Amino acid sequence: MALCACCTKVSEADSLVLAAIQIMIGIFCVFMWYLLLILYMGQIKGVFGTYEPITYKTGCSLWGIVFIISGITIIRVTRHPSQRLLTYAMLMNILCIIVATISTILTVVELSSFESVSYRNYGQAKLGREISRVLLSFYTLELCIAFTYTIFGCVGLVTRSEDAQFSSVAQLCPIL
Repeated sequence: MALCACCTKVSEADSLVLAAIQIMIGIFCVFMWYLLLILYMGQIKGVFGTYEPITYKTGCSLWGIVFIISGITIIRVTRHPSQRLLTYAMLMNILCIIVATISTILTVVELSSFESVSYRNYGQAKLGREISRVLLSFYTLELCIAFTYTIFGCVGLVTRSEDAQFSSVAQLCPIL
């Protein structure tokens, strides 16, 4: 993927790679949510209570479904390009940017505050926080991928609309 002024869209191979990475990130997030679900459901209520972070309560990792849907729309737009599908893929990537930003903020808030838990649940809480650290890196990666595709998609939409306007003018005035 060249980042020069003359290149105005993402190639087909790059789009497929970005979509595959988005789908893999989404699947990984959903699996990590399932692991956290099993981990936190197995806690024993101790003297200090159980550890239930804000990302677990909101199902933050389960939002990876949005990443999967966005990756699927990118694959569809790559296979069958149209302006409507490209607009839909860009909207899904904007939604991915919003979801990844919210997930990143919630994870940072979770990792910055750690209340003491009972001795029995300390290991589960520690493992859950390590999973949150890993997910934090994947959220930032997803944010970068969605942002990149959205920027190049906007440039592609503008270029397509300018080409369509120029071709309609060229049909009206064959002298140009």
